Amino acid sequence: MEIPVIDLAPYLEFSSKLSDSGKEGIDPQLKCLCLEVSRTLRETGALLVNDPRCTAQDNDLFIDMMEKYFEMPDDFKRLQERPHLHYQVGVTPEGVEVPRSLVDEEIQEKLRAMPIEFQPFTPTGPDPKWRYMWRVGPRPSNTHFKELNSEPVIPEGFPDWKDTMDSWGHKMISAIEAVAEMAAIGFGLQKDAFTSLMKQGPHLLAPTGSDLRRHGQVDTVFAGYHYDLNFLTIHGRSRFPGLNIWLRNGQKMDVKVPVGCLLIQTGKQIEWLTAGDCIAGMHEVVVTNRTTDAIKLALEQNRSLWRVSSTLFAHIASDDVLKPLGHFAESPLACKYPPMFAGEFVEQELAVINLKGSKGDL
Repeated sequence: MEIPVIDLAPYLEFSSKLSDSGKEGIDPQLKCLCLEVSRTLRETGALLVNDPRCTAQDNDLFIDMMEKYFEMPDDFKRLQERPHLHYQVGVTPEGVEVPRSLVDEEIQEKLRAMPIEFQPFTPTGPDPKWRYMWRVGPRPSNTHFKELNSEPVIPEGFPDWKDTMDSWGHKMISAIEAVAEMAAIGFGLQKDAFTSLMKQGPHLLAPTGSDLRRHGQVDTVFAGYHYDLNFLTIHGRSRFPGLNIWLRNGQKMDVKVPVGCLLIQTGKQIEWLTAGDCIAGMHEVVVTNRTTDAIKLALEQNRSLWRVSSTLFAHIASDDVLKPLGHFAESPLACKYPPMFAGEFVEQELAVINLKGSKGDL
């Protein structure tokens, strides 16, 4: 099964003319496009989009800066480490994030039942990747979850850091908001059913850095089999392949993101809001033969051997309540998704994967 590429341009052209419900005055062709978005998210947990506001040049500018950062000495990078804030701002060193599949017994049981050809690679410990967390967008002035809405951390010696991070982050959030509106319309909800809950959410531009000089052997697991705890995740195209995703039918797929496109994946929060009609997509990042081919080309061209993922986690606002929306509240599965603050849900999830409770965390 191929993941379709959705061109957002037609929707962006007419979205400002739609009512908040999105049910009146929508062009039949646009309605079909929205239905394709919701169907694809439901069936695959992933979606490729082309957004004219997010160019390949934008992505390259961002990756260039992040490669320079991750190439800095470890002692320098650790100056931006904030373990007491659950690593939700600043840098997360390699060896901190624990793959969900290592600590979640329910996932481990599912893995054992998978056909061998669809099983993920087995990590041997915490992920050997670095990550940088950068808040994008306004934060609430009053919140019960201050540690999830902290001020950003800016490394010294990178004068364009804030502008580059904010520019790319805002563009990717804009793409997510368009997809969220289209998905809501496709699901038969109000146009702003999701986006109204995203306002002042703790959105995170969260690029990872994986050192392919040290960890470039085939089958090295950079990010063990896991789902994302947020609403929707969006990625720009990486310069090194390695992302595998699992479709809802259990099929494993090696993702190929076309130049200029963005990959969107479903997180746990959209699963909550749709009572499991969408489920959080499982994925991993592993060194494959395609990765080693890209390493050889990078060596020939004297380019960086840090694999940077251009990733943004879009969240529901911490003080908003996660619960099945609209007609999803009538689903027989709705009882599996009891109401809770989004911030409370995030804290519970972070505790499981070792980003809360360590090194003096709250």
